[in-house]
Amino acid sequence: MRNIIVTLLLAIAATVSSYAQQSAPVKPLKELQQAFVDLRFGMFIHFNMPTFCPEDWPDPDASPELFNPTKLDCSQWAKAAKSAGMTYGCLTTKHHSGFCIWNTATTPYSVMISPLKRDVVREFADAFRREGLRVMLYYSILDTHHRLRPHRITPEHVAMIKAQLTELLTGYGDIDALIIDGWDAPWSRISYTEVPFADIYALIKSLQPNCLVMDLNSAKYPADGLFYSDIKAYEQGAGQKISKDENNLPAMSCLPLQPKWWFWKDYFPTTPELKTAETIVHDNVDPMGKVFCNFMLNVAPNRDGLMDDNALRRLKEIGKLYTKRGPVAKLGDYDDAILVPNLALGKPAEGTWCYDCQLFDFINDDNFKTEWYAHPSVKEPQVTISLGSEQQFNAIVITEAEDDCLDEYTLECRVNNEWKTVFAGKATTAKRVKMHRFDSVWADAVRITIKSYNTEYCGIAELGVYNERR
Repeated sequence: MRNIIVTLLLAIAATVSSYAQQSAPVKPLKELQQAFVDLRFGMFIHFNMPTFCPEDWPDPDASPELFNPTKLDCSQWAKAAKSAGMTYGCLTTKHHSGFCIWNTATTPYSVMISPLKRDVVREFADAFRREGLRVMLYYSILDTHHRLRPHRITPEHVAMIKAQLTELLTGYGDIDALIIDGWDAPWSRISYTEVPFADIYALIKSLQPNCLVMDLNSAKYPADGLFYSDIKAYEQGAGQKISKDENNLPAMSCLPLQPKWWFWKDYFPTTPELKTAETIVHDNVDPMGKVFCNFMLNVAPNRDGLMDDNALRRLKEIGKLYTKRGPVAKLGDYDDAILVPNLALGKPAEGTWCYDCQLFDFINDDNFKTEWYAHPSVKEPQVTISLGSEQQFNAIVITEAEDDCLDEYTLECRVNNEWKTVFAGKATTAKRVKMHRFDSVWADAVRITIKSYNTEYCGIAELGVYNERR
């Protein structure tokens, strides 16, 4: 098995070196984020092994013989997307059950041993580009076929992920965005340390610097900050709703056209429950564009590899109704995303008197739905997090329990047993997430002292400490 890892890593290194020499000029990240929201409207295409099974999460050992779309025509998909006024398509290259629909060298569990024996990713990318549409890809970290599950991650798994992403980002031309799923989500529970986010992110950017990384993690992280994602992503069907009034981050929201499921089901061709054109355009594309959110509509191809007639008709109706096309307003100021591990996670925390059910331990437990609350009798509440040893870091992020809680506070780092102030003053924003970046320090503890607050009770959901790669 060690030889497999070495072989995969050597192949990755060679591919990265070769591909980097031919890559396009690197654009600033905020320019890429603006370009993404300006795309406005695109097609999500869930097409994979679950298409041929009753559930979206099928048997992870389902036979490749099931994958047999005898009339597969990606050109039909692309023309359908164009008819709706869409600007791009995004295909599920690998879903949670681990079946790869491209010609991969990393596993035999792929389309190449199915009856189809055709590279679906290749056909998709070529078809969408022929119609003048951009190309994006979806990839799942969770992989139940290869037993890539929480608390089961091995070096072989990480090497496979890197090798698969390298294939996808070097063999199919320019990829505008990569949507990653099944990673640090409450239901997948694969952490950013088990599969190291910073390493995967760096690999993606080394292969395609202009490819946006979009992790579907909004179920966990607050709406006011970018965490481990270039784009804030909202899956509406999972209850993740973007504010249509005040969002200021580059965002994406997605929803299926067909009812409930992401992958095709046998009642889809006759269901009267397709989302209406009015729902798609007036309730989603138009209002979301006003708050810098790109809307992605999932349309599931059937087991023949074609989109159903009722879906095609609805897409044409959408195209006739969708008239407010083109770029959105210019994005304003917002903080760069946090992309590295939290050095304070799970470290000992102590401080002034607080409520018994909201103790210090909640301030760095990686759960944004639990909080530390200071007792209101304490004039200047304080919490210290001990890092265990001297650590290098250059950012501290406060996520409040509610908006506009903190008014004035100080942030300090303990350097050689002396406290050094890295921030002191009024809160930089009224929003929950407050990011503070500064020159690198080496310290063994951090401390927050709250001088005043605007709410009845002073609470903090998370306090993170980060050493960013700048």
